[in-house]
Amino acid sequence: MPFFETGIQGLVVYEPRIFPDDRGYFFESFSQRAFEAEGLTMKWVQDNQARSCYGVIRGLHYQHAPHAQTKLIRALSGSILDVVVDIRKASPTYGKVFSIELSADNKRQLLVPKGFAHGYSVLSETAEILYKCDSFYSKESEGGVRYDDPALGIDWQIPAGKSLLSPKDIILPVLSEAVNHFV
Repeated sequence: MPFFETGIQGLVVYEPRIFPDDRGYFFESFSQRAFEAEGLTMKWVQDNQARSCYGVIRGLHYQHAPHAQTKLIRALSGSILDVVVDIRKASPTYGKVFSIELSADNKRQLLVPKGFAHGYSVLSETAEILYKCDSFYSKESEGGVRYDDPALGIDWQIPAGKSLLSPKDIILPVLSEAVNHFV
């Protein structure tokens, strides 16, 4: 099966089957039938696409209920380090960090359920990512955790002095001070 557990409940890696030939390749980037066979029954309502240059770090973001989002993330070009943090307070893996390289070459995708803070760093010269969401974006529901929270110890794989962040991401609180109602 193309689905792999990560050791964190609900967080799943999807690795589609690739059909290469001398002309290129073909693969199903999403199949509702395949996801439903794994018990993954979310209904996607919005696709988001972003392009960023090397060193960009975006995150760690989430949305509060009732606009919390499950996301299916993949790289269309380039390579990113996709990073999630379990922020479900009653979870045995609360505060645990998971990271994976998603690239146009490996075609892996990460299914991030509600209750996780999400971010990524761009490892290639540029990268374009696409992510499906099961709830619409709501500015009023935004939440986040600081990318460099010392308690999380995330290695974004970007050398010191080379990272590019938005002013909004720099002032996010650390996990222990973040407003979060996920259980």
